[in-house]
Amino acid sequence: PLKMSYQSNNYLYLVDTFSVIITAGGIGKRMRAKLPKQFMLVKERPLLMYTIEQFYFFNSRCQIILTLPEEWKDYWEQLIQEQEFKIPHRIVTGGKERYDSIKNALDFCTGEYIMVHDGVRPLVSLDTLKLCAAEVQTAKAVVPVVPLNESLRMVDGDATKAVDRSQFLMVQTPQCFANAILKKAYEREFHSGITDDASLVEESGQEVHTVAGNIENIKITTRADLLYAEQLLK
Repeated sequence: PLKMSYQSNNYLYLVDTFSVIITAGGIGKRMRAKLPKQFMLVKERPLLMYTIEQFYFFNSRCQIILTLPEEWKDYWEQLIQEQEFKIPHRIVTGGKERYDSIKNALDFCTGEYIMVHDGVRPLVSLDTLKLCAAEVQTAKAVVPVVPLNESLRMVDGDATKAVDRSQFLMVQTPQCFANAILKKAYEREFHSGITDDASLVEESGQEVHTVAGNIENIKITTRADLLYAEQLLK
């Protein structure tokens, strides 16, 4: 098929070369709710639909793969029918850990580059997506980051000590990689030190680059986060 392209920050990238894995395996513990947070309603629509839509707006032809717990797949299908949600996507059964869910989804990724995004980050901006997509084609492994705006203290035995916050960055998603690099990284065994895809890729020997994220792109984990998202999505 004809490949569409965009020019952004002097990078030319082909937008139909991307697979997107959206992970939605949360079960609502931090919300203290029976309904997982990805299904909670904002303006009468589930959060997860806003997230999927943002990638569709970025590129209506990208491959979207959604990982869900087995026990919530029927509920999602019901929501799709009720909301008349038409954006094409493949549903893949998630695993015990996030690592397992992504590894399951990788079997279906056909894009030259893969974006991995949290289902409860509906506020990622199109600018962030474009910048990530442009940079990954040369860097091969890219994560969006934002600077910290609060002071930090590090635990040191029984005490704490101040640290220079300018030396730290907050990592967001989507985390983006060349297809072969991410699949190779996921050949490694899971261990508790794997906190995200970038840490696993870095462990496999690949340098990870950073680009500017957008500060609104928070992960919705508490009711306060949900209220924040409601205001911005309005």
